[in-house]
Amino acid sequence: MLMPKKIKYRKVQRGTRKGRSKGARDVMFGDYGLQALEPVWLTAAQIEAMRVTISRRLKKVGKMFLRVFPDKPVSKKPAETRMGKGKGNVEFWVSVVKRDRVVCEISGLPELEAKAVLKQAQYKLPMKTKIVKREAAPVQKIAVNTEASDVSNEKQ
Repeated sequence: MLMPKKIKYRKVQRGTRKGRSKGARDVMFGDYGLQALEPVWLTAAQIEAMRVTISRRLKKVGKMFLRVFPDKPVSKKPAETRMGKGKGNVEFWVSVVKRDRVVCEISGLPELEAKAVLKQAQYKLPMKTKIVKREAAPVQKIAVNTEASDVSNEKQ
């Protein structure tokens, strides 16, 4: 199971899931990816199930990139316990996934096969997702100032 080796605080507050993801909104490493359409806590077990499904379908042909990691501890008090006596023990680890976050990416496969692999991964997740394709990087045009170079040549 995925979990951090070391954290600053053993137990954390619940936090909020509303709003859009601050980063990881675009496919950066692979060719195709799964983008979350709703906020959710992804548990370490769910991430592992998705990883196993994708890696079995990829075999040795493609490459997979996970863009989430369960770094938030979730605590629970035991059943039939009275109120008080402090916060419960850490039961599992989650990754906070907000809207528009790319959860995983794959590369090295043709489009139809890549979509089939990601479709299988969608079934393992507790949220609505969509398959997104990497956008071509915008070409930056560099403006060359020819007048400045002509003026410098005339002075010489």
